[in-house]
Order: sequence, then structure tokens, then C-alpha cells
Amino acid sequence: MIIRDCLNKTFHILTENSIDDAWLESEVLVRHILNYDRVMLYQNIEQKFPSDKLSSLESVINRRIKGEPSAYITNHKEFYGLHFYLNSDVLIPRPETEHLVEKALSLAQQYEHPVIADIGTGSGAIAISLATSLPSAKFFAVDISFDTLKIADINCHRHKVHERISLLCGNLLEPLPVKADIIAANLPYVKKEDIHADSCEPRPALDGGEDGLDVIRLLCQQVEAKINIGGHLLLEIGLGQKDSVVGMLKEIDSVKDIEVIPDLSGIDRIICASFI
Repeated sequence: MIIRDCLNKTFHILTENSIDDAWLESEVLVRHILNYDRVMLYQNIEQKFPSDKLSSLESVINRRIKGEPSAYITNHKEFYGLHFYLNSDVLIPRPETEHLVEKALSLAQQYEHPVIADIGTGSGAIAISLATSLPSAKFFAVDISFDTLKIADINCHRHKVHERISLLCGNLLEPLPVKADIIAANLPYVKKEDIHADSCEPRPALDGGEDGLDVIRLLCQQVEAKINIGGHLLLEIGLGQKDSVVGMLKEIDSVKDIEVIPDLSGIDRIICASFI
């Protein structure tokens, strides 16, 4: 069987099992087994698929149709043009979070040596994406899970920014040793009742409580003590949460301006609060 046949077979199996983006997913799984990038895959597509790897391909296909995300199967996810190591201890980075990174990069231009905190860092995707573009910035990346921080540490070393990102274990802003100029937070914001029972992602990274805003609410209570004058807070939010989060921020005396940024689907996704 040649690689093209394996790719087509994988595509049909995933399609029959209602896997979205079945062709892309097929490429990802076949490339993973062959250890190929996309160019290598198509350069060798008429070559024989190694017979000793067929059982491995079958295994990953079975894992995928049972609901395990490809990012956990391959231990890999691309975010903001960078490649991140993942496992099921961390949330899979979403494309919409790139809007938060872009806004943070824009805000960072106001400072000569900005101090930036990534709260709920997970795989480290936000902090690392910013650090690769902001060599003069100092970073703190916080997560409540030590196991999660081990994954962030792997990615910090992979992208050679480990000397500029301090990883801190603790509850939201509490571990920060200094005030920050920019606080970026992609916190749990899914309503408890909306979390699928068979979700493979870590529940603490999703569960925002009854209204989805428990963790964001706590961070808003902490932020004044941990942000510099003229600083900015960036929050990622879910569908229908804008009014509630804006309301929370308006109750903070030192908040000057609030900006809401939609994602590519038109959903209000990022809230930026500026402080005086």
C-alpha cells in the first residue's frame, strides 16, 4: 500500500465517523506516524507506506475516532506560527487566542522593557509567542498546576526563551513578585453544565463555574494590586460573556478604558482594560 492509499483510507474512516476537517486530520495522523512534515508527505506520496508502521497508524486512527484530539495523539499543536509540545495535562491552544497575543504585542510597544504576566499559562503558548517577538520584555507565566508548568517549561526550552520567562505555581496573580505592565489571561470560561463529560481536555482548564466567570471574577478582584499605573489587562472570554465581564471591570476604580475585540467569527473574544 502506498502513502496516498493510506491517506485516502484514513480520510474515509474519519469521515464515516463524523470527524470534522477529516482530510486535514488524516494528513496530521499519517505525518505523525511517518515523522514527515507536509512537504515531505506529498513529495513521497507515491512511495510505499512502511508495513511495520501500519499497526501504529491503525492505533492512532482508533484513538481519534474515539474522540481523543489529534493534538494529544501527536503531542503537537501549532500556535501563532510556533510549534508546541502538548499532552492531556494542558488545554489545546485555540486560534482565537492569537487575537490576545496580537493585542498584547501592540500594547507592548508603549514600553521600553515591559513586564508581562501570562496567567493560566497552560502550555506556555501566550507567553512564549510574545517572548519570541519581544526580546526586551520580562515575563512571568503562572499556573495553578505544577504538572502543567512542566509542559510550559519544555516549550520554553524548545523556543529558547526559558531565561526570560519565570514559571510560577499558584493561584492567578498571587505568585507575581512584582507588578506587571500587561497581564494576559486565558482563564477557564466554560459554564460547568456545558463541559462535555467525555472531554479529553483537563477539566480545571475549562470549568468556569455556574456562569463560566468564577475564575475571571477572582482575577478581577486581584488585579489592582498587581498591575502598574498605565497597565493593561487582557482577558479572553466566551460567547455572551462580554456584558458581564465589562460590568466587573467597570467596578474597578482604576480602570480607565475598556475595549472589546471580536474574533474572526464576530464573537466578542478579547477584552482589554486600561488602568490609571
